[in-house]
Amino acid sequence: MKTIFLISAGALLLATTACTKNAADRLSDDESRIYITNHDETAAFTSYSTFSIADSVALIDNNQFTKRERTPFDAQLIDAFVAQMQQKGYTRVAANANPDLGITVNRVYNDYSGLINYGDYWNYYGGYWDPYYWGYPGYSYYYPSFYGVYTITDGAIQADMVDLKNAASSNKLKVIWDGMIRGAGTFDQSKIDQNVSALFTQSDYLKTNQ
Repeated sequence: MKTIFLISAGALLLATTACTKNAADRLSDDESRIYITNHDETAAFTSYSTFSIADSVALIDNNQFTKRERTPFDAQLIDAFVAQMQQKGYTRVAANANPDLGITVNRVYNDYSGLINYGDYWNYYGGYWDPYYWGYPGYSYYYPSFYGVYTITDGAIQADMVDLKNAASSNKLKVIWDGMIRGAGTFDQSKIDQNVSALFTQSDYLKTNQ
């Protein structure tokens, strides 16, 4: 499998100016998004002609499947993948019409937790005031340990393309392409077409001769 990361020019600017204070503040949502594609280099994408796509989106929460949904966002997301596949020359067929390719789309959410030692902050800012001000020259500040717990949720759009044409002969369903969208604006409905298009733009091998 070969993986390609497409990072916008704005994100590259952030990487090269990481030591500059608040470099990320200068990036727009479009500049901060990252598109990741991965494909099987042995797959002959031009040998496929038809595809089917699931009519709902799977929700994956902390690596666990929770349910399938078809919200207005999900419906537009599916339509965007259909449009891109058709632009590449593939024909959409029903799931029971023996499609060559099968596509599933997922919304992925992961929670990350950590600790903050607020004592570190107090020690830093307390240094601005000399204890002499209070009439205690030679003393030093003492701060009690105080920790805070934080949790953040990271979300992404992820899609898989499965080889159904050769499933019977190989006795397995092989994923031959996947793509991921993550970063600010990933779940902005007005950005769906732009985001999905970016995945296919960097996947120029996705095309058919049939």
